Amino acid sequence: MQEAPEPVALLGVGAVFTLFVITLGPIKVLGPFSQLTRELDEPTLRLVAIRTFLLSVITVVLGGYVGLALLDNWKIPIAELELAGGLIFFLVGMRLVLEQYQPPAPPPPPLPPTPTAAALRLTFPTVVTPYGIAAVIVLLANSSGIERTLTLLGILVAVMVLNLLFMLYARKLAGSLTLMTLRIFGAVLGVLQVALALEMILRSLREIGILHG
Repeated sequence: MQEAPEPVALLGVGAVFTLFVITLGPIKVLGPFSQLTRELDEPTLRLVAIRTFLLSVITVVLGGYVGLALLDNWKIPIAELELAGGLIFFLVGMRLVLEQYQPPAPPPPPLPPTPTAAALRLTFPTVVTPYGIAAVIVLLANSSGIERTLTLLGILVAVMVLNLLFMLYARKLAGSLTLMTLRIFGAVLGVLQVALALEMILRSLREIGILHG
């Protein structure tokens, strides 16, 4: 009896890293974090950054596996999940590309006074975004085995460590030139995400049987 072939990975390692940087990474974190923590002293800022990092790792991994369990419970086909994920990532990528044309957002309300409450406020949705959790769910669902899953989780933790470094050095990085550079870099990554999203959509349509070839 011939064994069924293993599923082909949805994205390569480099593309996974790019997707996590866009949806969960420091480009979108630095500006809001700098603005929200501008009144904190350095020891409190470090404490908030570390707690935000720990809460973010727990939240995104837990959210990914809860979504995976619900996916299995609801019997949603992987191809349909990939299609939904591709559409979400396409919209997020387009928002990044067009962000410079949007009016400036109003200033956010101040953080709660305690470090833990402040970290909770920063974790979701500033660091852990809904579309970031969607990315984790889609990639975990597509994983072909434990080695691939560990690779995904390793990349995810690496991106969270990047977030931690950006938060710890937020005041040194928050100059106008740095923010402009990150914004340009974010637009470039947004274009790449749109391309990745289209590839996911086309692949899912082929798996469903709507497209051929």
